[in-house]
Amino acid sequence: MGVLCPLGLNLAATWEALIAGKSGIDYITLFDPEPLETKFAGEVKGFEPADYINRKDTRRMDRFAQLAVAASLQAVKQAGLQINSMNQDNIGVIIGSGIGGLTTLFEQIGVLLGRGPDRVSPFLVPMMICDMAGAQVSIALGLKGPNLCTTSACSSGSDAIGAAYELIKHGDAQAMIAGGSEAIINPIGIAGFNALKAISTRNSEPQLASRPFDAERDGFVIGEGAAALILEDLTFAQRRGANILAEILAYGASADAYHITQPDEEGEGAAKAMQVALDKAGVAATEIDYINAHGTSTPLNDKVETMAIKTVFGDYAYHIPISSTKSMTGHLIGAAGAVEAAICILVIQHGVIPPTINLTHPDPECDLDYVPNVARRAKVTTTLSNSFGFGGHNSVLVFRQYSEA
Repeated sequence: MGVLCPLGLNLAATWEALIAGKSGIDYITLFDPEPLETKFAGEVKGFEPADYINRKDTRRMDRFAQLAVAASLQAVKQAGLQINSMNQDNIGVIIGSGIGGLTTLFEQIGVLLGRGPDRVSPFLVPMMICDMAGAQVSIALGLKGPNLCTTSACSSGSDAIGAAYELIKHGDAQAMIAGGSEAIINPIGIAGFNALKAISTRNSEPQLASRPFDAERDGFVIGEGAAALILEDLTFAQRRGANILAEILAYGASADAYHITQPDEEGEGAAKAMQVALDKAGVAATEIDYINAHGTSTPLNDKVETMAIKTVFGDYAYHIPISSTKSMTGHLIGAAGAVEAAICILVIQHGVIPPTINLTHPDPECDLDYVPNVARRAKVTTTLSNSFGFGGHNSVLVFRQYSEA
């Protein structure tokens, strides 16, 4: 796995911050946010594209693609995966992105309006389109297997992992690099979500702004980042002596068919995706040891997700540790599901559940165990990761501790 997010530039730094309950949210430094209603976000601080990509290629990539390449290179290194002419045709890439190269588009519209159409960059289109993160990863690593992008808003990263899993399962690839990437911290990105009244405006206390399941929540916090996971057919992994971190058991998906931004008020679609994932995994509800919630910190999502979890798990819902790591990372949009999938695997490995920070005024309608404010040691064998996106996309992944038995 490879991760770059507001908590760190790699997996180890991210995990250390997560279990310490640190916030990666702060005032925006990527541009001057003064005219905007919201002046803070979760930035990937200290990222140097030159650490991963040569200067020429860097100039031809939007930040979201740069982050995807960096996360993928980290993942390949951690996995010890040697890519060569013998296997490159059987290894593919799916990197999800909800929005793609919005910063490049925004900048080039400025060029168009200020300097005229002849000055627009010839790289505008290949820097802007959502599929370019996966394309750049495949070019950087010489991977010739299936290559595509999932674009399903906040479910994009989870859908990428789910689609990669299904491709391997059906024999279309032996291994896939799967994940998500997003980098929309720019004036139009913030202004757009402000216009939707979707993001927090707690400018006086940015590190306290992302507060899932808390009665004083007022919206999510935009974050940026990328995560890449290397999924492998078991035989392929064993043959190359891979260090197997976990097993993916199932991917469940559904649609609300309800509203362009709001979740179904009864949580029916979210519940269906969770139930589909459990059924496909052959896992009983009582076998789930941890849920990484979508937990956006919006008034409606957190209430509806709580209802959906109760629908699926019944009374057992009150016994499952649940946390929203978005309380620390912010909402990474298309990268969120991939980062949170990686977190689920780290929870299995380390036996520590990250907290939901800033949960100081519990919402009576959100009355489950959200592991408030302090990390918790626990034996975790099977985890479930929820991702729900604008447009009514619901995507759920189930992971389990790997056993050779």
